[in-house]
Amino acid sequence: MNDFVTWQQDGAVVTLTLNDPDARNALSNQSQWDAVVAACERVQRDHTVKCVVLTGAGSAFCAGGNVKDMKNKSGIAGGSGYAIRDGYRAGIQRIPLALYNLDVPTIAAVNGAAIGAGCDLACMCDIRIASERAKFAESFVKLGIIPGDGGAWLLPRTVGMSKAAELTFTGDTIDATEALACGLVSRVVPADQLMPQAMALAQRIAANPAPALRMSKRLLREGQHMRIDSLLEMSAAFQALAHQTPEHDQAIDAFLQSMKR
Repeated sequence: MNDFVTWQQDGAVVTLTLNDPDARNALSNQSQWDAVVAACERVQRDHTVKCVVLTGAGSAFCAGGNVKDMKNKSGIAGGSGYAIRDGYRAGIQRIPLALYNLDVPTIAAVNGAAIGAGCDLACMCDIRIASERAKFAESFVKLGIIPGDGGAWLLPRTVGMSKAAELTFTGDTIDATEALACGLVSRVVPADQLMPQAMALAQRIAANPAPALRMSKRLLREGQHMRIDSLLEMSAAFQALAHQTPEHDQAIDAFLQSMKR
């Protein structure tokens, strides 16, 4: 992991911060994409982690890609059509596979602009909390390109097909209030309360048993594309595992003790 992503751990909660405020935390190059993937892989390996908060340094959450590279036909926009396709596959497209598929719950604390790939990055998380200063745009069409990082899959699952189509086809920017109204975020808070509230939510999540959190998230993810009978089979298998964990025994004991008070 390089300096583009900072790691801060408070108990079972890890805060990952995109740390290039001068460039508004744009996802511009291979080392940055690799840093996000490496951070996700580190979380996945570390079973002490129960929740992740993702945010941006400075005034922006993530301002998307590098428009100058598009102009100069360099970086992710350089080379032949085949080279560009392979560049996406080996580059920024690794991020949704790593972040969306994390076993632990994730919270996007959107402190400012989440534009293009930045909007999609927020949608890769399970929960989104926005500062009143946040703004969002699925703005690829404004640049004559398409959502190359999975936005066409992520956004409809977040806000529904009609609103996703509106945002994708217009490229319009919406503020935090509209983002709340359409379900893109679950709450809007004052800017100075964003991280405290995100951390408080993360700690409430992390207070629960880790195996149950990880398996619950996997069921939610799989439930988005599985038939109900298939999901029930998977749920039965996961429940059998959950019943055998020491965390389940401890939670039951704590619950029964609380009933005696």
